[in-house]
Amino acid sequence: MGELRTERLVLRRWRESDLEPWAAMNADPEVREHLGEVMTREQSDASVAAFEAEFDERGFGWCAVEVAATGEFVGFAGLDPVDEEMPFTGVEIGWRLARSSWGHGYATEAARATLTFGFETLKLPEILAITTATNVRSQAVMRRLGMTLTDKFDDPTAPEGPLRPSVLYRIQPT
Repeated sequence: MGELRTERLVLRRWRESDLEPWAAMNADPEVREHLGEVMTREQSDASVAAFEAEFDERGFGWCAVEVAATGEFVGFAGLDPVDEEMPFTGVEIGWRLARSSWGHGYATEAARATLTFGFETLKLPEILAITTATNVRSQAVMRRLGMTLTDKFDDPTAPEGPLRPSVLYRIQPT
């Protein structure tokens, strides 16, 4: 997976310069609202190291997202195999953006490019999306992408509490 470009965005491998804004995103309670506790700088940096190692291993993964016109890092998007603990298997699409980038359509735009890559290049038969039952913003993106709600379940990887009830959306290539 090389660089993916859209009209306004570039999805690319991670750079050292992404670590600071990524850590700031992960320290923002509003960004982490549906993901769990805020992350320390060390945890945030370790997540990028893991993303890069997984990318090297399988050729795709979580990409840094930047605004093409400015080069500003605004978050991540990509594909990742579903956690082994989940009650289903497959490859999931995901995204996370800095709060300052919300409301610009970037999540949908990055996700569309990611779906195209997943279906046309990886030849995936289906792509999944998972989020908490209360994450209405991400679910709206899933619906805009043409994804269909297929299941409600308790996420076994989430701690007991409000982050455990989750939803599963699916899409197949057209």
